Amino acid sequence: MTTRTWVAVPEGSPFPVQNLPYGVFTPRGGTARVGVAIGAQVLDLAAALGDDTFARGSLNAFLGQGRERWRSVRAAVTALLTDEAHRERVGPALHPLAEVVLGMPFEVADYVDFYSSEHHAVNVGQLFRPGSDPLTPQWKHLPIGYHGRAGTVVPSGTPVVRPNGQRRPAGADGLPGFGPSARLDIEAEVGFVVGTGSALGTPVRPDDFEDHVFGVCLVNDWSARDIQAWEYVPLGPFLAKSFATSVSPWIVPLQALAEARVPAPERTHELRPYLRESRDWGLDLRLEVRLNGQVVSRPPFASMYWTAAQQMAHMTVNGASLRTGDFYASGTVSGPRPRERGSLMELTWGGQDPLKLPDGTVRTFLEDGDEVTITAKAPGAEGSVIGFGEVTGRIAPAVPVD
Repeated sequence: MTTRTWVAVPEGSPFPVQNLPYGVFTPRGGTARVGVAIGAQVLDLAAALGDDTFARGSLNAFLGQGRERWRSVRAAVTALLTDEAHRERVGPALHPLAEVVLGMPFEVADYVDFYSSEHHAVNVGQLFRPGSDPLTPQWKHLPIGYHGRAGTVVPSGTPVVRPNGQRRPAGADGLPGFGPSARLDIEAEVGFVVGTGSALGTPVRPDDFEDHVFGVCLVNDWSARDIQAWEYVPLGPFLAKSFATSVSPWIVPLQALAEARVPAPERTHELRPYLRESRDWGLDLRLEVRLNGQVVSRPPFASMYWTAAQQMAHMTVNGASLRTGDFYASGTVSGPRPRERGSLMELTWGGQDPLKLPDGTVRTFLEDGDEVTITAKAPGAEGSVIGFGEVTGRIAPAVPVD
């Protein structure tokens, strides 16, 4: 029997009752609070549930309450939205999405970005290290990652200011160049939000993933490729990544993605025991990337070599703790086909094969005023389609630096 809601849900909506993603919204004349999206509306949870946990501008208080609380709230909200007896009382707590402002859904504690698509890593290796093995020796043995800047994780819609930085020396004087990045790029990624923390010194197993990670969002980890190429050896990404990371306003709970779980790609190297998972945590998410309204790529998340459960296990195997609000991203999602690549660097092959847009212009990397939007869909319960909303950013000119 298909679960039905008394709320009018437009056909093709990314937010059916089988989804119920969480976010933070501000109604007209009101204050920020937590809600869930249903169709073209958002349900004010503080009003509907009579619970002050949700009368605040962040999900963190709720995230920290743990898995059983997450499950009970989801069950309660589902009951409110599917039982006609609640329509009269709950109806006033619904706000049209077109009339609210969506904000950052959670307060970021720490931010880690991974590098978990084999297709992306091979492409980057061929571009950055031509003539050598595109995968570094450890790539198939551990999920490679780096620590980012929590303070520059921003909500969808925040302008992305073109970063300044040093570039490889080009002149006879041997001095590095400096100025606005000329090779500003996107990275289409998927993010994971930690709810329940862990004790310092205690590794977390892959099979404990659901006890710690609350849900999933979309990510654009903007990258300055020219700055990155000069700075990343020997310690990895720094200023080329830390200027902005955009996230979508909705966090889809793991419970909504039960039908999207798939096996990870076949392993070609034996894994250390701490990375072995007995449950499938690959996810059949289908991303779509638009540049100025034009679809340029459809990366498949199911092809990611390392799963989010393995990433969490590797993040903590040295004893590092998880905290409520920790956030980690998958790394660029790329598939095996040319139009499944999740970055412009790959799509244009380092600028050698420019993208042609419908207005007659071409792009190798982003220009000021360009707007990038990433969306995604996944199979949901009862044949539904789970959407993630969108993460959007528009490039603003660099700030002059003397």
